[in-house]
Amino acid sequence: MTTAAEWIDRYAKRLGLETPDETSVGELLSMTAVAAHASERTAAPISSWLVGQAGISPDEALAHARALAAEIDSEAVAGEVAGHGDSDPTTA
Repeated sequence: MTTAAEWIDRYAKRLGLETPDETSVGELLSMTAVAAHASERTAAPISSWLVGQAGISPDEALAHARALAAEIDSEAVAGEVAGHGDSDPTTA
């Protein structure tokens, strides 16, 4: 079976690109982990595609993903706090 590193190297060459360095691979994997954990898992590969379309660096993509995840988390917390004090659903 082909390793991930071998696949990435060969796929990059097929696309006419340089193989990403270890740091970039780590940042992209972290970005996809953030996307998958902040939403549904299918967000991870599509987020990777969006990074390519945007033409941004892996570290910039990771920063954007973390910021969005924090924003989503804050919205969820705000929603919980807003609904916390009302225990009677008929008054909502």
